[in-house]
Amino acid sequence: MPLPKEELERIAGGTLAHYEGRAEDFREGTRDHDVSQNINALLDAIAQSSSLSLSAPLTILDFGCGPGRDLKTFSKLGHRAIGLDGTASFVEMARADSGCEVWHQNFFELDLPAAFFDGVFANASLFHVPAAELPRVLGQLHAALKPEGVLFCSNPRGSNSEGWSGGRYGSYHDLDAWRGFMTAAGFVEIRHYYRPDGLLRSEQAWLATVWRKPS
Repeated sequence: MPLPKEELERIAGGTLAHYEGRAEDFREGTRDHDVSQNINALLDAIAQSSSLSLSAPLTILDFGCGPGRDLKTFSKLGHRAIGLDGTASFVEMARADSGCEVWHQNFFELDLPAAFFDGVFANASLFHVPAAELPRVLGQLHAALKPEGVLFCSNPRGSNSEGWSGGRYGSYHDLDAWRGFMTAAGFVEIRHYYRPDGLLRSEQAWLATVWRKPS
């Protein structure tokens, strides 16, 4: 069952306040993170679509773009990158640093155009959505993708628990549970892998998955 509006507001408000109070530290702490494996996973999957082309510019939604690091990467590759984040300071930073269009929306109050994006890049963002709200949010991302569009997501993996941690709300799913949410939303799995690359599985805290919206 979807959560009551008051509970969603509490979750969104607390999590966004956490990031708002640490916006500059977060930008400096994540500025040099290498997520090229994830960006390539999205673009490679789009290239395999029969109705889409990797020829620039693709239209990419950076869902939970933060201060805009990955927007700059997509733009340098020649694509039209649009950011979305609920933290006001991140939106300002991302606009200034990337020069991209950035939408100020929280994940529980999305207003997305239909069949607009070739790809959605949800890197370390969807885990902030409670399990009860995932079907709705994933359904909105599905609707925002073009036919054969691709959704990439990377989330900290866990044993299907959720709750508050360090001022943020998070949901931590294993692969089977995440597959259940994604397939129920209408996506078809392309691939999955664990990060950071090259470590023992017990040391790979992140689950990356790549999905296609059927034509």
